[in-house]
Amino acid sequence: MSDHIEVCSFIHAHEEVVEMVRERMPEEELLYDLAELFKVFGDSTRIKILYALFESELCVCDIAQLLNMTQSAISHQLRVLKQSHLVKYRRDGKIILYSLADDHVRRIINQGMEHVEE
Repeated sequence: MSDHIEVCSFIHAHEEVVEMVRERMPEEELLYDLAELFKVFGDSTRIKILYALFESELCVCDIAQLLNMTQSAISHQLRVLKQSHLVKYRRDGKIILYSLADDHVRRIINQGMEHVEE
């Protein structure tokens, strides 16, 4: 099987469209940040944690038991999720409870599930 490389037969065939898209493209740094955000979703353990938090506010012990993992492993993943502003926490006495950071995260998970269930 030979490699096939598609070559545009017209140079700047749609200059107006290309220029319009170029003007609307976000800055390189924002696109990098978006790519980094989606990388966080690329780990099945983090997805499981996010989905659990989609259902209820939980402490590390609850998440560890639910996912049959160590508290240390869960804490590590929660740190990544916090750094990406996907989860937040609150203290209730000696217990720290985690939840989804905001409604944006809830919608991302919900839409992702809808997409994979199609």
